[in-house]
Amino acid sequence: MSAPRIGAPRLAVIRRPRLGGGPGGAVLPGPVPTVPRLVAPSPAPQTSAWLPTAPCSPHGCVESATSWAAVPRAVLRLAAVLLVVLVGVLLAPLAARMRAVPRDRWIRRWCLAVVRAAGVRTRITGTAEPTGGLLIVANHISWLDIPLLAAVRPARMLAKTEVRGWPVAGALAARGGTLFIERDRLRALPATVDRIAQALRGGAAVVAFPEGSTWCGRAQGHFRRAVFQAALDAGVPVQPVRLHYRLTGGAASTAPAFVGDDSLLASLWRVASARGLVAEVELRPVLAAGAHTDRRALADAAQGGLRRACSPADTHP
Repeated sequence: MSAPRIGAPRLAVIRRPRLGGGPGGAVLPGPVPTVPRLVAPSPAPQTSAWLPTAPCSPHGCVESATSWAAVPRAVLRLAAVLLVVLVGVLLAPLAARMRAVPRDRWIRRWCLAVVRAAGVRTRITGTAEPTGGLLIVANHISWLDIPLLAAVRPARMLAKTEVRGWPVAGALAARGGTLFIERDRLRALPATVDRIAQALRGGAAVVAFPEGSTWCGRAQGHFRRAVFQAALDAGVPVQPVRLHYRLTGGAASTAPAFVGDDSLLASLWRVASARGLVAEVELRPVLAAGAHTDRRALADAAQGGLRRACSPADTHP
């Protein structure tokens, strides 16, 4: 964001001092000359030109029923997650030398291992285009969304620049080819769209969360249209993906939600403490390239597919 513009200096006037220090103090006799001095205007508050937010908060939306009995289970699961992540970091140089097909298979299995180590069962329905440029768009609820979508098809993620500074996860994201977006700089958006289009033209899959922010899962934000322009420019299809978290009995769960001022550690602990958590990944039909001629129509079609009423088969194993 550009620096605030400094306007012309103002003239401040030194007024006659009053005796007594309070509003009712007496005025000193005799004229006191006014002396002009330069006063720089206060800088304008720096606000974001494009920074999507959600009304969800960890206190108002997220359910947390952690008991002392769940502590040993949570500790073991977090240790397992750390071990799986460490194995992935150590084997990453080896995976980089693999051919595309076995490398993608290894990445998918590793991502599923991360989710399962956290104690989350997975249910994936539908298939993704196996090769070629593809824009994958999904609703955004949790940090679990990222390994779940990578388990569908390894792809370059679109993430906010703040993720780059996260411990461990930031380094992994950068090494995995994540495309970072500066959400508070509107001027940087066209360049980001162009980078996404270039990746799509090169045959890569790109995962984006067009809501621009995480929601608790009980509600959903509107899809921002900019990322869909990249798919139009590259001439590639779009695949909507619906993410949903529930308990084994079928009831929806907000425990995995990573919203508002929630910390990553708190979200990790909630997930690891939960019992019977199921992550559902529903791949909706692909929107063919050229089926929609403008980004508004394409975004509406993609989100419309995710708002479809769930059938019983979608909510129960």
